[in-house]
Amino acid sequence: MAAVVDHAAASEVRLHEGESLENALRRFKRIVMTEDIIKEVKRHSFYLKPGERRRVKQALARKRARKKIRKDLDQVAPRRGATAK
Repeated sequence: MAAVVDHAAASEVRLHEGESLENALRRFKRIVMTEDIIKEVKRHSFYLKPGERRRVKQALARKRARKKIRKDLDQVAPRRGATAK
């Protein structure tokens, strides 16, 4: 059984002397994003049966593969109407 890690205590931001609240909030958001806390909460927000979890995983893999193929094709011959970055 996997151990559940409580990220609430780990993601703590203390205000530095003279630091604005906006900067502290920005640092907090960055910490939460790098620790994948939001992704973990969304993953545990509802139960997926093992078969459903497998289907979702396969669908995401197909989506990544299509995206990679499209990216590779765009490098060879850009699509019409696509903006250059």
